[in-house]
Amino acid sequence: MNKLLEDHIAEEPVNAASVILLRDHHNTLQTLLLCRANSRTVMNSAWVFPGGKLDDLDLRDTDSVQDSVQSKLAADARELLNEPDLNPSLAAALFVTACRETLEETGVQLKAPQLRTWSRWVTPNEPSMMKKRFDARFFVAKLPDGQNAAHDGVEATDSQWITARDALKSYATLKIALAPPQIMTLIALTKFNNAQECIDHATHNTAYTIKPHVIKTEGSRTLTYPGDPSHPDELQQMPGPTRLVWQQDHFEPPEGFNAYIDL
Repeated sequence: MNKLLEDHIAEEPVNAASVILLRDHHNTLQTLLLCRANSRTVMNSAWVFPGGKLDDLDLRDTDSVQDSVQSKLAADARELLNEPDLNPSLAAALFVTACRETLEETGVQLKAPQLRTWSRWVTPNEPSMMKKRFDARFFVAKLPDGQNAAHDGVEATDSQWITARDALKSYATLKIALAPPQIMTLIALTKFNNAQECIDHATHNTAYTIKPHVIKTEGSRTLTYPGDPSHPDELQQMPGPTRLVWQQDHFEPPEGFNAYIDL
């Protein structure tokens, strides 16, 4: 029996933030992916968006950020996150985390008003890739003019600007490793032609919440998402497949990636 499939994660998820950093390059939309260092206990060697867990210091530095969000975007952090019951300080701190992690890992300096909420991913109790749980809010932002991104060499050992389609192709051919939230986000990004289209979409649409439901079988596992017949939420919330199946050492839609994008 696969030990991973027997385990159950009892602890509550850790709050985290991730930034889908975008740029337009030669008339194509690219996003920044970082390769996590092997020394990390979470997502070793996987290619991810910049981000990390919320620190206590982020909670202490929220007043100016929350004011900025309110004045520049005419909404408070809770409304932007589509979480009206969230503690205001925690909501604002998530914006701080997103900006701080992006600066630490890439050298890119963002301000809270430059962020748009994209999605929220809550790791299930049943492990699919790791034994840690996160409540991660994903933001989207354009690379500010005059700035360049470079991996820090500590938390990330490599980085690349890449189109969503090329990233998925590399994953499908086992050239890079991706986690399910990155897979599904990249599929969604293939629908946009440039960074501003993506920002506009995030500005005018509510961030969706994804709580994957895990179906465990001998030697394999399937992640189902809202809209799938086996998921408690019948309403599909994001484009792309409603399930990913672990097969041939990676997750992929049952129909294959070609059913959703031209690889």
